[in-house]
Order: sequence, then structure tokens, then C-alpha cells
Amino acid sequence: MSKSSKLCRKTSCPGSNIFCNLIDKIAKRPSLQFWGQWGYHCYEPKIYRTLAKILRYMDLDGFDILLTDYIAFVEKSGYRFELNFNLEFTEICVNIILYWVFVRKSNPDFVELLLKKTKNYVQDRSSNLALIWRTFTPVYCPSPLSGITPLVYVAQTRQSSILKILLQYGILEREKDPINIVLTILLYPLRVKIMFDHTLVDIQEDAKTCLVLCSRVLSVISVTEIETQLSLGRHPVISDWLDYIPSTRYKDPCELLHLCRITIRAQLLTNNMLPNGIFSLLIPARLQNYLNLES
Repeated sequence: MSKSSKLCRKTSCPGSNIFCNLIDKIAKRPSLQFWGQWGYHCYEPKIYRTLAKILRYMDLDGFDILLTDYIAFVEKSGYRFELNFNLEFTEICVNIILYWVFVRKSNPDFVELLLKKTKNYVQDRSSNLALIWRTFTPVYCPSPLSGITPLVYVAQTRQSSILKILLQYGILEREKDPINIVLTILLYPLRVKIMFDHTLVDIQEDAKTCLVLCSRVLSVISVTEIETQLSLGRHPVISDWLDYIPSTRYKDPCELLHLCRITIRAQLLTNNMLPNGIFSLLIPARLQNYLNLES
């Protein structure tokens, strides 16, 4: 059996699967026939060109199919790889997908579809199917090892419409130190301009909205920690930032209604039922919307 055959033995992967076909083509390349002499730089351009061509003009239905293919590839395919090759190929694919969804498209509908399709895997941060926890490089480069998570990128760019979706799915509540996201929204330098539907986004206004959204999720926002960062010479993107953090998050007693929201959402989150589980609760629509961070 040839080296490339040992690298990838196909047993039960559908022939129409994008990722199965791609790995099949790459594994047969002559550059992969000699162990120790190949690396991601040998085949990453092929992966990027293939997936970028698909993602560039893809609509939601097409993205649904791509995610279905990716899940089937990781979960059910009969491929057996040499370990390093398997890890590198998967990381490169994830990096490209996240880069196109969050940077190139920046479309809330695509983000929500990604969350819906991978919701069952989100509780396992180590899973290659928990895409929302994987890192990617916002300024595209082949290796995502120095990348950031989608939540951090959205905080850096203050994309409030996408942040709202991430929060509705409980992504901030799963963060170990959510104050770091608040600090990123408020203090990360304005290095990029975001376009959505060919319109330049007002990042300062979006930053205000992002702070308001975070206050709907958190019971405490440490203003002391923010002020400490400011004392070290960091500059907030909005001068009146304290106006967008309720006093009940840092000074006054927290509202009972908000504490109830946090408790109910925490229980739903434990059972991986955010946000859909909210709408199965037998409560008025107004309260459902409140639980879903609409107000």
C-alpha cells in the first residue's frame, strides 16, 4: 500500500461530501508521499481556494449544506488519517469557515445558522464540531494557532447584531471571565472599519449597544476593573461609557426581575436549551422576549 493510501483510507464517506472530496484530492498529491517532508503549507492553498470559492457566493441554503458536510466528515466519515495531517486539515478548514462567516460576510443570519447547526456540540469546548469555540485568524493566514474566538472578534469589532445572537445562545454566559469581553468592547483600539450591506457601520454606536447587551446577561460589571485599565492609559472608544452600564450592575442592588432572568437562563443553559427553550415556557410573549435579551 502506498504512503498516500495509508494516509487516507476511505470507507464510508458520501462521494458528494465537500470535505471528503477535498481530503481525497489532497491525500493523493505527490508532496504527501514522503513522511516528515510535508506540512500544511503544501496543501493549505488548495483548501483555501476550494472553500473560499464556495463560500464567496454561498447563500444560507448552501451554507447549511456545507455545515452538514463538515459535521458528517468529522463525525461519521470512514477516513483514517495520520494524526498530524488530520489535525492540520481540520484546523485549516475551521479557520477558513470562521474567517468567511465572521470577517468576510459578517452576516447575522450565517452566524445564527452556524450556532443552530453546531448547538449540540457547544458544551464540549475541545470538540472540532464546537465551531464557536475554535480560534481563527481575522487577518487571514494559514495557521489559526495564534487566532481568536468568534466572540472575541465580535467584541473587538463591536458587531452588535452578531453579538446579540451569540449572547442569546448563551456564549457569554459560558465564558470564564465575561468582564474581559466588556473590556474588549470598551477598550480595544479602533483598527478596522466594518461594512454591512455596503454601509459603513458606526462602531461607537455599536459599542454602546454592545455594552447594553452585556448588561442584559451579566449581574455584575466591574467598573473598578474598567477604571483600573483607564488609569493605565487605555482609552475607551466612547467617553460616556458609564451611561450604558446600569448602576444596578456595579453599585445599586440588582433588579429582582433581572436576577430571575439570569436564573432561568442559567437553567436552560445547563440543559443546552438556549434560546429555543425560552419559547417553550408557558409564560407571556413579553417575558419570553425579556428572557431572550430583547429588552
